[in-house]
Amino acid sequence: MNKQIKIERLLALYIPWVISLLFRSDQLLSYFIAWLGSFYIFSLTLTGWVKPLLNDRSFSEQLMRPILLVQIIFAGYMCCTSIFYMLNILGYENFHKASFFFLLDIDKLTLIAQCQRYYCLGHAALVSGILIVMRYPDRQKFEADIENIAGILFVSALITLPLSIIFLKVPGLSQFSNQFSSLSFIAGTLALAFAIPQKKLWNIIICVILYISNFYSALTSGFKEPIIISVMVLGIFLYPSYKKVVLLTFIPAILLLFLLLPTYARVFRANAWSGDVNTDEATQLALDAALNDDTETTDTNWGFLVYRLSEVDMFTEFVQSTPERIDYYGFDLLKQSFMAIIPRIFWPAKPNTEALVMERVYDARVINRASSVSAKPAFIVDAYLSDGNWGIFIALLLYGAAAQFISQKAEELFGGYLLGTALIFSGLFQIFWRGSSFEFIINTVFWSYITMIILHKIFIAKNIIRPV
Repeated sequence: MNKQIKIERLLALYIPWVISLLFRSDQLLSYFIAWLGSFYIFSLTLTGWVKPLLNDRSFSEQLMRPILLVQIIFAGYMCCTSIFYMLNILGYENFHKASFFFLLDIDKLTLIAQCQRYYCLGHAALVSGILIVMRYPDRQKFEADIENIAGILFVSALITLPLSIIFLKVPGLSQFSNQFSSLSFIAGTLALAFAIPQKKLWNIIICVILYISNFYSALTSGFKEPIIISVMVLGIFLYPSYKKVVLLTFIPAILLLFLLLPTYARVFRANAWSGDVNTDEATQLALDAALNDDTETTDTNWGFLVYRLSEVDMFTEFVQSTPERIDYYGFDLLKQSFMAIIPRIFWPAKPNTEALVMERVYDARVINRASSVSAKPAFIVDAYLSDGNWGIFIALLLYGAAAQFISQKAEELFGGYLLGTALIFSGLFQIFWRGSSFEFIINTVFWSYITMIILHKIFIAKNIIRPV
């Protein structure tokens, strides 16, 4: 089932990064070599050329494994979305040349090309970590009750939802509320995907209610990401059973969300967060604005594609300041991350994690200290701030290795892919999909791992899984 990885194929992942370095005197060419390099890495890894994908399930039935979903979302968002920022630098607006008399900002071009080379290196390191660790066992130590899997998922969704509410009410334990809220959403969505082809009417009705509830929560959060994830996850779970329907409906739906959500989020926040209207009224106003195709909406969407879809603009600010003005942080960010692991219930005087993260944002002058905006650095930015190229290589290698190790451990503890990766890994470790600052990701992964071990013990006690 598992084959040894060939070192020369692993090294082939770094060819685009090396070539982009060789052509760095031509910044535009260097950028596009590095940008296209990520698509090259996708092709080598997703086709199994570097290391064959597992053959225990069809491709569509193992989409939630790290080499597929984590890479596609995390690396896709990190490496591929900067193209709109580059087009903007080249004088394009809404994909049209704004003016033929446009003065190119060479400094900006140099910075984005440098950042794209870092992205390319990070992408190669990420998949290297995944592929090096990727070694699924030929035989499972535990087995799940496959015949009752739909019922297990259904009950899991119903139990974890109230648990998330309970944890939200306990001071110092709110992070566990987020874990169980995500787990409930994944369990409910997966249960719905099982109930539809099995035509279990009451399961379908209850799961649809849970899904609508989660979607409404995402819609009224003021953030775009939860809405997109809600639609994307349902599509992924339904894809094995309804391939054509999913391709014809969910892909256009996600593309439409990318067009409408920037305006929706802007209008919703302006109304709901100001306190002028209630949540329902803010939602209706935002929907009306998003569906009204006017010039302001178009401008908002382009601004979203350039400055919000990608975090490269912020990355260039950090690259400008470090190491020229601010030295590399070395292990300082890791030390802060281990401090963040301790729950506030045990250390009431623990420094505020958000404040610690924002200090390096203020120091780099990414935003002003007087601003109320939160601008946490992406994972690759923290990796760069730690030690430049070496920091990116080591941190992203460990990131991919950790995601793969935990996914494999989940499958080992919960009897295979469905309960292991699709439910537990996707429910508790969603932070791997998007990433975050060192402090937040290390804290979340640590406590999610503890939660996974506890759930394993509970599943054994309830005879949901059994030793083989």
